[in-house]
Amino acid sequence: MTAAPGGRLPPAYLAAGSSSFTDFVAAHDPSLLPHRRPLPPGTSLDAPHGTTIVTVSFDGGVVMAGDRRATMGNIIANRDMEKVFATDEYSAVGIAGTAGIAIELVRLFQVELEHYEKIEGTLMSLEGKANRLASMIRSNLGLAMQGLSVVPLFAGYDLQRGTGRIFSYDVTGGCYEEHDHHGVGSGSLFARGSMKKTWRPGLDRDGAVRVAVEALYDAADDDSATGGPDLSRRIWPTIVSLDADGAVFRSDEEVAGVVTAVVAEREGNPGGGPR
Repeated sequence: MTAAPGGRLPPAYLAAGSSSFTDFVAAHDPSLLPHRRPLPPGTSLDAPHGTTIVTVSFDGGVVMAGDRRATMGNIIANRDMEKVFATDEYSAVGIAGTAGIAIELVRLFQVELEHYEKIEGTLMSLEGKANRLASMIRSNLGLAMQGLSVVPLFAGYDLQRGTGRIFSYDVTGGCYEEHDHHGVGSGSLFARGSMKKTWRPGLDRDGAVRVAVEALYDAADDDSATGGPDLSRRIWPTIVSLDADGAVFRSDEEVAGVVTAVVAEREGNPGGGPR
């Protein structure tokens, strides 16, 4: 947006408006929004895609984890991509789908929540955040129909209920609350099968981290687009816990210890069942 004469802020920045930053941009410079830059008709685009994201609930919170691989067709486009992002103090989103658009959407969502907090003077409710993300995904439907879809997984700590909650989406912006655990991305079928076997009620945070790591391990075993443990490069899954302490990314040292233990236990027994 062009500056006003004399270097002052344009009038749009000084007028009272909605608590939605996306609505503000749509009204004053819609070309800046991701969905306002569609592909020309009849064209297609090969772009890096990110998978796989899993979430696991535990007593008092939820863990979100993502592998680090991005693929472009049969090529590994990136080995250490970050796919899990904190969206505010008590929530996080993991991205699956077209990586560039997904990251842009996440950054816009982060600004959206920060803008709301500044205007309203309070955090948006967790359900409000989930629904706001749904509307942003819905606005991307035109690009999704051209093959540039974004299907994130959202989770957070609900301050009112005192528990972790998980929300999944479809390309049309449909928002669904999940329970116990969930996964998205090309390896999600195998990850969700793994979590059904390893998750149990009453897990603590460390137990949930272990379940998430095993789910990603199993996904990588059967899905070529999911990056497995890379001990030689020391590339570990990105894992964030969400509870009353807020969003805390687990350290590389902590995750490395869990991954190393899982790999050692699976040696000679890759399926992970009883020996």
